[in-house]
Amino acid sequence: MATFLHKIGGAAFKRRWLVVLLWALVLGAVGIGASAGSGPASSSITLPGTEAQRAFDLLGEKFPAANAEGATARVVLRAPDGEKITASGNKAALEATLAGIKDSSARVGQVSDPFAAKAVSADGTTAYAQVTYTASDSDLTDGDHTGLDKALESGRDQGLTVEASGSALAAPEESHTAEAIGFALAAVILLLTFGSLVAAGLPLLTALLGVGVSMAAITALSGPLDLNSNASALATMLGIAVGIDYALFIVSRYRSERADGHDAREAAARANGTAGSAVVFAGLTVVIALAGLAVVNLPILTAMGLAAAGAVVVAVLVATTLVPALLGFAGERVRGRKRQKPASVKPGLGQRWISHVLRKPAQMLLLAVVALGVVALPATQLELGLPDDGSKAASSTQRKAYDMLSESFGPGFNGPLTVTVDDRDPAAARSGAEKLGTSLADLRDVAAVTPAVFNESGDTAIITVVPRSAPGSDATKNLVADIRGLTGELRSDTGTRSLVTGTTALNIDISDKFSAAIVPYLALVVGLAVLVLILVFRSILVPVKAALGFLLSVLASLGALVAVFQWGWLKDLIGLEQTGPVMSLMPVLMVGIVFGLAMDYQVFLVTRMREAYVHGADARTAIEVGFRQSSTVVTAAALIMISVFAGFVGSQEAMIKSLGFGLAVAVAFDAFVVRMTIVPAALALLGKRAWALPAWIDRVLPHVDIEGEKLAGHTPAAPAVREPSYAGPADRDH
Repeated sequence: MATFLHKIGGAAFKRRWLVVLLWALVLGAVGIGASAGSGPASSSITLPGTEAQRAFDLLGEKFPAANAEGATARVVLRAPDGEKITASGNKAALEATLAGIKDSSARVGQVSDPFAAKAVSADGTTAYAQVTYTASDSDLTDGDHTGLDKALESGRDQGLTVEASGSALAAPEESHTAEAIGFALAAVILLLTFGSLVAAGLPLLTALLGVGVSMAAITALSGPLDLNSNASALATMLGIAVGIDYALFIVSRYRSERADGHDAREAAARANGTAGSAVVFAGLTVVIALAGLAVVNLPILTAMGLAAAGAVVVAVLVATTLVPALLGFAGERVRGRKRQKPASVKPGLGQRWISHVLRKPAQMLLLAVVALGVVALPATQLELGLPDDGSKAASSTQRKAYDMLSESFGPGFNGPLTVTVDDRDPAAARSGAEKLGTSLADLRDVAAVTPAVFNESGDTAIITVVPRSAPGSDATKNLVADIRGLTGELRSDTGTRSLVTGTTALNIDISDKFSAAIVPYLALVVGLAVLVLILVFRSILVPVKAALGFLLSVLASLGALVAVFQWGWLKDLIGLEQTGPVMSLMPVLMVGIVFGLAMDYQVFLVTRMREAYVHGADARTAIEVGFRQSSTVVTAAALIMISVFAGFVGSQEAMIKSLGFGLAVAVAFDAFVVRMTIVPAALALLGKRAWALPAWIDRVLPHVDIEGEKLAGHTPAAPAVREPSYAGPADRDH
């Protein structure tokens, strides 16, 4: 591997213009594809194989006129304080508002009449109307959204309180200020690390190009592949973070090789052969973790995982081809201003830290493990759920509509359960629906049961059950279990099938699906990654220790996620307006991403330790030398990744906000506690046994030479390349 990447790096340095041109052509090609063939990103979540999804699919098949794919809105209207919505003046204002909504877009199919539909609260103060569109939410235009907003505002101008929720409303505009701040912080960290504007700018430039290629490709494929709208956000987040980090490691190694006396071309080739090998294998572990999300068999996770994995692949390709090419253009300016070292140099913070860890490895190991264990404790109280309007910001119209409905119609009104009854024999379906409807009304937590509504052929019925309790409450979850018990009895007694769907039912099904998938997912991802790390480090204990450290990191990050997003600790610090259950997708998504990133730092840090060991250092010295050579750049890489992830905490999207926070915390725990404390302490306790590999495995494994052993005696075939001189201030000392 090192020899191959050495050749790639040397060739890219020599033919730098060609490499830059090729990447420009790639960017242009995917950009054209994005503008010509892009489609709207999906915002739906499907759960294949679950009861709730089977019920939803049945409704789409048996009730096609309902247009399940069409956008919807629920408009809630309330009379002024002390008045009734049924009063003549308020009723006229309501009718004028709904007429304005009907005329707001040619895509509005129907607006229900609250009075005819009996959608008026018992106290007569509040009513709601259901608005259906003939187009999906992704097909609605800015004009459609603006028309709806103006119609709602006209109702407010007439004295009513008017709020709305549903897929037809425009998504809030995302502010990219926080992301820009994260990127700016990354630039500052790079400048402080390298002391050179050119060296700091290279990783930023290449990361932007890589993300540009990835985003354009995802945009072009979002329509044909039905990619979820969160896929591009995750790919951007990871693409920027790993893109900067991978380029950072190669540029740092290049400067080190130049300091050792190699000419620019050979230094670029060697940097690509050594640090580039680490980048390839680190990227491979991330890709394995992300692509492995497909085993959960949840389309949204599969799409997000594959999109992010593609962004990581692009980042690896950019780092190992474009970075060496740009080093050829940068010349001596990458090295920055030389500083005269004093005769006596005090050990840096990294040197002092590793000396302290190696002095008391057992105590430091125990302290770090206990500290992460304490942080992980809140994870035992983890509650999962799907986001609904109740989790939105209190200032949003969706949340206001949610609260108005809860106050006027009961807390369970926002989470109705839909029960389907179907049979090939219409008479059996009708009999089963009548029997089930009677049984449902007798359940303790049921507020209302609507009469069964049949399709045209009469073989399928819909029964709506309104719980007394809120959608995410334990009482409503127990109600779903009770209803499914009744449907099971119905099938065993009559053969008629009955299914339950709705928000709470979806939550239960998705939790069950994740519970069933998490063990095989962990086994697959951790197993494959451990095999890759055995290949990289030629050791059994080092990869196993790396996997155990990852478990500590991910549990601690989940604990922090529960403390902030579920319990509300420090929520004002990150602008969190509403606490609630952690999104159901988060744990498995965090496991996949954090594992990949954890292996990144494992590879970058421990590779330098193994490199020192295979070049003759004893086990303890190898730890110290490897840590000293890599700790500064690993620290910079971790701080950059934390800055980038933290930037996404400013997102209005609940999932992206929590994911950005969780990943930032996970990187901090993994880089500074696990990799820089637990790993060297464990290696010190293991001694040379850490690097042992059974002889029979050693014979079977191919030798990838990630440490660059074969490059140790390499002599450049080409003569030294004389770099042009520059008049900039960073070069006057050269």
